[in-house]
Amino acid sequence: MRKIAVFTGTRAEYGLLYWVIKGIHESAEVELQLYVGGMHLSPEFGYTIKQIEKDGFPVAERMEFLLSSDSPVGISKSMGLALISSAEVLDRNKPDLIVLLGDRFESMAVAQAAMVACIPIAHIHGGETTEGLIDEAVRHSITKMGHLHFTATEDYQKRIKQLGEQPERVFNFGAPGIDSIINLELLKREELSDAIGFCLDKPYFMVTYHPVTLEVDGASDSLVNLLNVLDDYPNHQLIITYPNADTNGRKLIEILDEYHSLNPARILLTKSLGQLRYLSAIKYCDAVIGNSSSGLIEAPTFNIPTVNIGNRQKGRVSGDTVVHCHESVDSIRGAIRKSMSSYFTKSCNKSINPYGAGNSSKRIIDVLINYPLEGIINKKFYDLSL
Repeated sequence: MRKIAVFTGTRAEYGLLYWVIKGIHESAEVELQLYVGGMHLSPEFGYTIKQIEKDGFPVAERMEFLLSSDSPVGISKSMGLALISSAEVLDRNKPDLIVLLGDRFESMAVAQAAMVACIPIAHIHGGETTEGLIDEAVRHSITKMGHLHFTATEDYQKRIKQLGEQPERVFNFGAPGIDSIINLELLKREELSDAIGFCLDKPYFMVTYHPVTLEVDGASDSLVNLLNVLDDYPNHQLIITYPNADTNGRKLIEILDEYHSLNPARILLTKSLGQLRYLSAIKYCDAVIGNSSSGLIEAPTFNIPTVNIGNRQKGRVSGDTVVHCHESVDSIRGAIRKSMSSYFTKSCNKSINPYGAGNSSKRIIDVLINYPLEGIINKKFYDLSL
């Protein structure tokens, strides 16, 4: 029986992997090995391994490597510990294949250990570009260490081929995060209020702002600009989620904690909503605001406007529901004003999500179960010009 390992290190990543993990777990043809580490094991970020266990998935390995530091030195040390932990975990479990998603530094450490151990890597969400982040280099590095590739758009599929990967191993199935929107029974607005312990009796914005890791202080000044603009909308409530454990992330958390303390009746600040509550919250909001990839990938399925700020997502494919802006107060103010206009909200209702219509997880699982692995480690560079 083929042993398929899946690694997850963040709440967002787990949400995107949920249906892949579930499908592998429920299959009689393969064995799931679930490795959980990073932010999932940190109380500071909600100790979200509890949600994974509540979902009924057996955790094969808990990987403790995330230091309580978000300085460049601290992140580098966490990567080193993740590499050591990954080598030990892979040696104990000896999976036939490991699944990694995206562009996190933790995933690159796991990929490095798998590469050295000659364990094939299946990579989801490769080929994308995010020019304001170290994730750009991380993502393409995992692609070059990977053997099976699952992209979210045709443009990303082409880019992976451009990186020299064999075309027959690059599958464009769309974004797996959309599967949850299609498959889950999302909460009604009243149920959502009860679930989050916050009465949503007014219009509200969904706000997530992550560090921009190639900018000074993670672009904390830009977050301050955003919060100043949000004060222009006192009749809108705010659901704000914590940033990821990236370089300078704690600076952003300090700013958010102080902002929340000034008006806790208007603002829900949460470490993690979990997949069901997060998607339900997007469904009823007036706009998704910040610099999270979910504003470009999942929110368009709801035909909800997104205000995407700055360079964190620069280069990613985006649909007609997304308003891009710079990080200045004036630019953010103009973008939110546009997203709230009647002509723009009407146009959103007619838009189509460029990341697909769902059902990608099932197609990914089929490849993971059936693709021949013999000789897959020996990669040949594919030249577009030859």
